[in-house]
Amino acid sequence: MHKAEYYRPEEDNKLKCLLCPHECLISLNKRGICQGRLNQEGELITENYGMVSSLGIDPIEKKPLYHFYPGREVLSVGTFGCNFRCEFCQNWQISQEKPELREILPTDLVKLALDRETLGIAYTYSEPSVWYEYILDASRLARKQGLQNILVTNGYLNQEPLKELLPYLDGVNIDLKSFTEDFYHRVCGGHLEPVLENIKLIAASEDTHLELTTLIIPGLNDSTEELKDLFSWVKGVGADIPLHLSRYFPRYRLQKPPTPVKRMEETYNLAKEYLDYVYLGNLRTDYGSNTICPQCREIVIIREGYYVDNKLDGDKCPVCGKEISGVFQ
Repeated sequence: MHKAEYYRPEEDNKLKCLLCPHECLISLNKRGICQGRLNQEGELITENYGMVSSLGIDPIEKKPLYHFYPGREVLSVGTFGCNFRCEFCQNWQISQEKPELREILPTDLVKLALDRETLGIAYTYSEPSVWYEYILDASRLARKQGLQNILVTNGYLNQEPLKELLPYLDGVNIDLKSFTEDFYHRVCGGHLEPVLENIKLIAASEDTHLELTTLIIPGLNDSTEELKDLFSWVKGVGADIPLHLSRYFPRYRLQKPPTPVKRMEETYNLAKEYLDYVYLGNLRTDYGSNTICPQCREIVIIREGYYVDNKLDGDKCPVCGKEISGVFQ
């Protein structure tokens, strides 16, 4: 257990957590929505500090990050808990339940990443923002050792703690789950606006690379009108932000049929009208994984599964010289 940051005392020994927009009012000996923060004798404690549910070496493309050191491997690590309740959760066994855990302190995590000669550390699997204090400590140590820090997140974090963490983050993928407040409230148990504000904050950072992922779910977030609104909004933040469109399959409490391949292709083609870099996930195609120069349409990075053939000249298209958005060397 570890003392939490970002909270304040309230009446009757209650504590208001200020880490995420839920701002849970936590009674004595109770936990917040994320299940990782406990009011213990009037002090907020993080029960998940150093507690690891999942650990592995992954291709960076699996995060997914396609414009961030292509072909490299990262040490991926996760805890338990989440501040959302998504009905379609892919990792519900660790986000909504408390799995078997082992303790890995930040110093040991950084040593493991160095020993395995990885690019760095990806905080992922469950929702990493509820692991805030651990990630802050680990990312500071990793930065000192020349390792990259990657956050794969729902983006549901208050801006003050995000601003403290952001200088230590090199790459971020935010799961933009929908573009309607109704979806966020009804299906995920959260709100849309804080996620949008955090996307804008990270996109404005010169030192943090950002990519987005949207899971396309039939009948819930795939209307053409909503998709146009989403793509238009992302374009307004940055047309060069890579967007991953992921195919839905039945998971957890949502048992709708998988997204039709045709609908994924239509969504991909629509997104390409707005954005420079669009990818298809959970779906094998001859085109949806490759990076294409937005100026001359040359394929500059070929991907087959997790095999990567990077044809860039540094960060430029080898044919027309167009600079490709991202971090490539």
